[in-house]
Amino acid sequence: MSETYQTTVKRSVHLKGVALHTGETVRMRIAPAPADAGIRFVRTDLSPAVEIPAESRFVTDTTLATVLGRDGVEVSTVEHCLAALAGLGVDNARIEVDGPELPILDGSALPYVEAVLAAGVRPLGRPRRTIRIEKPVRVRNGDKFCLIRPGRGFRVTYSIDFDGRFPGSQHFFLDVTPERFAEAVAPARTFGFLHEVEFLRRNGKARGGSLENAVVVEGDRVLNPEGLRMPDEPVRHKILDAVGDLALMGHRIEGHLIVHKGGHALHDQLVKTLLSRPDAWSYADSDPRPPWRPAWSHARPELAPAPA
Repeated sequence: MSETYQTTVKRSVHLKGVALHTGETVRMRIAPAPADAGIRFVRTDLSPAVEIPAESRFVTDTTLATVLGRDGVEVSTVEHCLAALAGLGVDNARIEVDGPELPILDGSALPYVEAVLAAGVRPLGRPRRTIRIEKPVRVRNGDKFCLIRPGRGFRVTYSIDFDGRFPGSQHFFLDVTPERFAEAVAPARTFGFLHEVEFLRRNGKARGGSLENAVVVEGDRVLNPEGLRMPDEPVRHKILDAVGDLALMGHRIEGHLIVHKGGHALHDQLVKTLLSRPDAWSYADSDPRPPWRPAWSHARPELAPAPA
């Protein structure tokens, strides 16, 4: 049986865009990192630069996005970038950003996926460590819950329910492989309701939000001229967020994540609960299957519903 090694990007990639909440233009670079470095965010606009590991213990806020902080310095809206790296199987990377928030780009993880695939992913000379779920762990808040239980690979079953309001009740299952993540979930954009956006702006948030980087809903209709990229785009985006938030475990996960009406706060609560329960998981060798190679190279995948 061949070993599966840790990975990093082959070369640096640069992205630039507007930050969702500050409205400022942000530049970032995803650079190669050595084995066992993990994913690390670096605030390069500060002197000296401040490095923040992508680990649950550094989460400072989950109200509107997942925020990491250290020594009073924060990096916000990290979930889409983390989801892309985790979804594509990148274990180690140095992410440099010249501001307190990552760019929102088009509101999905697709620009990150395209950038990483264009750069390429290469193995490192160190075996990967995977967290294998041995016992079910559940967290709950009213009728909302997150459950992770033993299972082969990493799988996510997610459901949402807006009590009769658009988008209503939706559910989606994803076997989190690089191919399925890139095609079925990465293109799904963040979404919100018009009255919420207006409230956030009045309170100094969502200054960079627009129909170019979010799906905006008013009543039972989508305000974006192009509509949804897929009928169940909202629940697929929730899976995207969950993959990014669960990456804060610090290692890949082998288990089945089941979420109903979740969000960043509940995802973070599950990770912290799981880390506090060493009896519920163990370290294991990763799946020895050969690494995935995209059939469509690094070209933009078709933004159409992928088969469930």
